[in-house]
Amino acid sequence: MAEPHVLLVHGFATSAERTWREPGWIDLLADAGRQVIAPDLLGHGDAPKPHDPAEYADIESAVLDQLPAEPVDAIGYSMGARVVLTLASRHPERFRRIVVAGLGANVFRSEGGGALADAVEGDYPPDNMVLAHFHQLGNTPGNDPKALAAFMRRTSPPLTPDDLARVTCPVLVVVGDQDFVLPAEPLVDALGDSRFLSLHKVDHFGTPKDFTFIDEALGFIDARPF
Repeated sequence: MAEPHVLLVHGFATSAERTWREPGWIDLLADAGRQVIAPDLLGHGDAPKPHDPAEYADIESAVLDQLPAEPVDAIGYSMGARVVLTLASRHPERFRRIVVAGLGANVFRSEGGGALADAVEGDYPPDNMVLAHFHQLGNTPGNDPKALAAFMRRTSPPLTPDDLARVTCPVLVVVGDQDFVLPAEPLVDALGDSRFLSLHKVDHFGTPKDFTFIDEALGFIDARPF
């Protein structure tokens, strides 16, 4: 029997290329014999970049449409982790194992999108290093700041503990001990079958390249290439 496909979903203001291919994830999964699905979310990477927030109302459906009929393993980072959990709460039968990184108690909050949208467009407190970094990300070559701002201004209700209770597969939650999304416990506790991994001296933006994260995530989905 073939191994499950692996869905990789990147974070806000980045892309599948930057989050997954450059740090080696896609090559490692290929070496392990796993087929990868690594879409660019609408407004990101090579995907279309509309400027109307209404166009982003259901970004999850575009990801779901790329999945095979059989259950997949999934790894999501930051915004991509939220997308994966949203899909798994709506369609739990489509997932075998899930790894989410760079997501914690913020999964239950709806505020913050407007601040990120403003930051991408250049409106943020100069002493807020997190928003400054998102501004820099949003304005890197290949990104469209207006599209990214529209993405964050979309109507998107927060996940609730009841939503996450519908996720039936095992979930590994990974957060760096210097990540602004902490604490992770509310997310971990809301998931029925979960465990938590803290990354030592790792912040939000360094998470995708962390060797411990890569090794533990691939081990969790049984995809170490050896």
